Amino acid sequence: VVTDPPAPPPSPLRSRPTATSAADDAPAEGSPYRGARHLQRIHGVSVLLVLPQGMLQAFLLAWLVLGHGWSAVSAGVVVTVSQILGAAARIVMGAVSDRVGSRMRPIRGVAISAAGGLAALAAAEALGAPGAVAVTLAVVATVLSVSDNGLAFTAVAEYAGPRWSGRALGVQNTAQFVAMSLATPLVAAAIERVGYWPVFAGAAVAAAAAIPLVPAEDRRRT
Repeated sequence: VVTDPPAPPPSPLRSRPTATSAADDAPAEGSPYRGARHLQRIHGVSVLLVLPQGMLQAFLLAWLVLGHGWSAVSAGVVVTVSQILGAAARIVMGAVSDRVGSRMRPIRGVAISAAGGLAALAAAEALGAPGAVAVTLAVVATVLSVSDNGLAFTAVAEYAGPRWSGRALGVQNTAQFVAMSLATPLVAAAIERVGYWPVFAGAAVAAAAAIPLVPAEDRRRT
């Protein structure tokens, strides 16, 4: 049932293009990676924000079972609920971004919220907060960590345009998956060596590092 949409017509050739029209047409036809660093910044933000996401997805179950003594079934329920809420959060954030007419502002808000949520989780774990508090914060952090994915994906496609969006989205996914693949064993080693709260704190730092990297405004090539 998947069909390709009609291909956009090529830009009409002008017999005597003005300097302004030539400059306006060139960016949309050439590589979106040349000149401006808009796409590179979105990729970098996505890589930084996927590190907390990968950490929570990989180790939330182990944290509940081994760190807090939950049964595997109860921990599985928490993980399932967090994933369902995360799926809903992606849709909500997409609707919010459509309403406000921006992808970058919601992404920046997610980065700030995720950094704060992970910092609170790290503090709760370090201070030995009641299990209900820590688990609630973990669910909130999990939901926040996944809610930006659709926004970044859309921003990449919108900026790259129909002729480059496939390649740009491939770069986006590849960068995220490579980052998670490299980080997961390192996170496991860190948990084994220093425990969970320093790892939660490190994830908060990664999310915080994404905040200034988010482009200041949405951009589309013309």
